[in-house]
Amino acid sequence: MKRGRRETEEERADRRWNELLQEVRVAQTGGQVLLAFLLGAAFAPRFEELTTPEVHLYVLTVVLGAASTGALIGPVTLHRFVTGRRLKPETVDLASILTVVGLFLLLCTVTCAMLLITLLVLQSGTAYWIVLGLFIWFVLCWFAMPIYALWRQKRTRRRRGGGD
Repeated sequence: MKRGRRETEEERADRRWNELLQEVRVAQTGGQVLLAFLLGAAFAPRFEELTTPEVHLYVLTVVLGAASTGALIGPVTLHRFVTGRRLKPETVDLASILTVVGLFLLLCTVTCAMLLITLLVLQSGTAYWIVLGLFIWFVLCWFAMPIYALWRQKRTRRRRGGGD
């Protein structure tokens, strides 16, 4: 028994592209808003109070935010350059990779931003534990759950004799 949709390769690519665009819009918005706040923070009066390591952490956070934004906007430019050349399946695959990279960089950006903020506010080692907990939470939500779902599907197919 064959399960799933009855789609041509082109229909499947169109559907996957539309789904990817919706996902990227959410991540782009969050990443761009975070980057905007980070860029503005350098002009805040308290910025001068940062220690040298905190300034380095700030710069790292801004660089990660910019890299994340670049990766999350990447699918748009990729599509624009190759549209009309019958490369939709390949475009979707490459855009998916860019999106996952962008999400990983966004995770790093959020982690660094949280570390900078909690260090400034708490001024203690507790900040590292709080950020570690948040980092683990993000990894579980963003990466471990999807990987677990794929693993379960693969295991279920093997049990049913469906192979990979």
